[in-house]
Amino acid sequence: MSTFLFNETVFGPVKSRRLGVSLGMNLLPVNKKVCSFDCIYCECGLNGELGDKEGKIPGREEVKSALDKKLKDMLADNLRPDVITFAGNGEPTLHPDFEGVIDDTIELRDKYCPNARIAVLSNASRLHKADVVRALNKVEDNIQKLDSGLKETILRLDQPNYPFDLEKTLEQLIAFEGKLIVQTMFVAGEVDGKVIDNTTEEDITSWLEALERIQPEKVMIYTIERDTPYNSLRKVSLDELKAIAARAEALGLKVSVSG
Repeated sequence: MSTFLFNETVFGPVKSRRLGVSLGMNLLPVNKKVCSFDCIYCECGLNGELGDKEGKIPGREEVKSALDKKLKDMLADNLRPDVITFAGNGEPTLHPDFEGVIDDTIELRDKYCPNARIAVLSNASRLHKADVVRALNKVEDNIQKLDSGLKETILRLDQPNYPFDLEKTLEQLIAFEGKLIVQTMFVAGEVDGKVIDNTTEEDITSWLEALERIQPEKVMIYTIERDTPYNSLRKVSLDELKAIAARAEALGLKVSVSG
């Protein structure tokens, strides 16, 4: 399938299934994906697809200037975002001055649109970095990925490009003491002759056990909506997502579903 990259540092606003009117922030190159995961469902494609094409990470001042201009333009058009969302062409916390960028974003948000929330969509791969954790604790929506409670499923589905330790990741998520949102992409299909499905009973049971330990303020579950790198992946039905959500809600968790 065809995938795409965000070609600006600040993009949108767009209507997000989960967040409302969202102004996007891309802290990575505009011409290639840079990520610590290589998720088989990523709308930006796979890490190596563009080969050795060079890409420039925007500096802190460049990001601040772009956001300042975009917010001024939106206000001139009588528009305000519900949320300023860090996502883009890979993992936003890989930016070398992520905490500084968050500080600048809070400053500009407070100046131009104080009612807007700041959200970070992260894969939880940089939670060993104290500055990243500090930054995440400053935003309203600290959204961290957990696609299964089974390490082997995460390795197949998310393809971390570092020595992934699920128990350590869970401990880092627990350390937020509930000040986080867990997001989970449910998907099924086949890749390279291997079945991919994180809706199995074993996956769901282990995922629920992990959520009980993490105790997030909210859980977001969803399935693929846009093109992915593989034609062999399929959406999980809305009824199945709602059934999974009901099991999480039975544990006292707040859950949103996007089919």
